[in-house]
Amino acid sequence: MPTPTPSALAPRKTPRQARAEATVDAIFEATIQLLLRDGPHRLTTTRVAERAGVSVGTMYQYFPHKQALIYALNARYLETLAEKIEASCRSRHGATIGDMAEALIDTYWRAKTERADVTRALYRSVVELDNEGLLADFAARADAATTAMLASACDADFEDIASVNLTLVTMVFGAVRNAFERNLDDDATMALRGQLVLMCRSYLEAVSAPGTVRS
Repeated sequence: MPTPTPSALAPRKTPRQARAEATVDAIFEATIQLLLRDGPHRLTTTRVAERAGVSVGTMYQYFPHKQALIYALNARYLETLAEKIEASCRSRHGATIGDMAEALIDTYWRAKTERADVTRALYRSVVELDNEGLLADFAARADAATTAMLASACDADFEDIASVNLTLVTMVFGAVRNAFERNLDDDATMALRGQLVLMCRSYLEAVSAPGTVRS
């Protein structure tokens, strides 16, 4: 069950019709643009409303203040990221552990870098917010998806799959985030990606139950 949103950060209402969803999308995109241009400390709901082309009253129908808006924006980002990981893992059910590791790395890497400036802006925006619940929900969904994927491997079996999965996602997510924060160039990124795939593949082969790994 998802962690409840802290009451102080909860939106006033959730859009249920296409027009309302389009309005909230415009508000989120305006928020991103202002975060990129000016940073979180200069962000105000009034400026977001002006940028989105909506009235301040419309803005307050959904978000009572700046912190609720930033929280909702990060919630959407993590929801999208979780969906990408879940879809990638489902597509690799029954594959080899090498294919699984490579798909997980590629999916997470692309998600972090396709709008790298936005990812960095969101990291900065939540420094003062209580987003532990959001992160816990994301981790639970990612763990469920990757564990189910590993359990279906055609060339491996794991006695302690929970421990194996935790180690794998920690290696992948930690390495990708570190590479992202270092702002590596393309050559360094590709070299690191290759090494990360090798490391994850070797680890999964090493902890697989004896006799299950086949070439």
